[in-house]
Amino acid sequence: RGAALVALSGGSTPAAMLAHLVTLDVPWSQVTVWQVDERLAPDGDDARNARLLQGLPLPRAQVRLMPVTARHLSSAMRRYGAGLPPRFDVVHLGLGDDGHTASWLPGDPVVDLAQPVALSGSAHGFVRMTLTPPVVNSARHRLVLAAGTAKAEPMRRWLLDDGSLPIQRVRRAGTVVVIDAAAAAGLPVAGAPVAGPAAAQ
Repeated sequence: RGAALVALSGGSTPAAMLAHLVTLDVPWSQVTVWQVDERLAPDGDDARNARLLQGLPLPRAQVRLMPVTARHLSSAMRRYGAGLPPRFDVVHLGLGDDGHTASWLPGDPVVDLAQPVALSGSAHGFVRMTLTPPVVNSARHRLVLAAGTAKAEPMRRWLLDDGSLPIQRVRRAGTVVVIDAAAAAGLPVAGAPVAGPAAAQ
């Protein structure tokens, strides 16, 4: 289609992904990046996901940062939502130790909202702005990237259909999951009996 419309999440694992991505032959002039979620913190704060995008070879107009420092957040969120593409090509997601993705925290009503951008509850001292499930699930593709032993248990619970995890709200069709051996450690070996909710299906 002549352009790539991408939404990126924050975290340590995507930092390595993006560092590698900039070494590849990508037609950056045709790429526009939005944020999946962002902490309500001042510009330049180390807690901000925005710092991960600074290393991308993109002009400022092609990086659409969430307006987390706006004085009137509700109006700013509506404007950001109105500026989203009708459909993302790729939405990149992570997986938290508690089974959250984007900033859909366990028990947070943000997963049931129809508006494209919303505020989720506070976690680790920060309220967060996030894309909601309708936006994520309407994308052509979703990429879930997770690595490390801390991801093994939530990954096992997600892929074996533990409905209590927020990441269960991610549409599976069109979703690619990329994990390392540590994050895959809790998954059943091919041909072995499956324990858990999926065993009854």
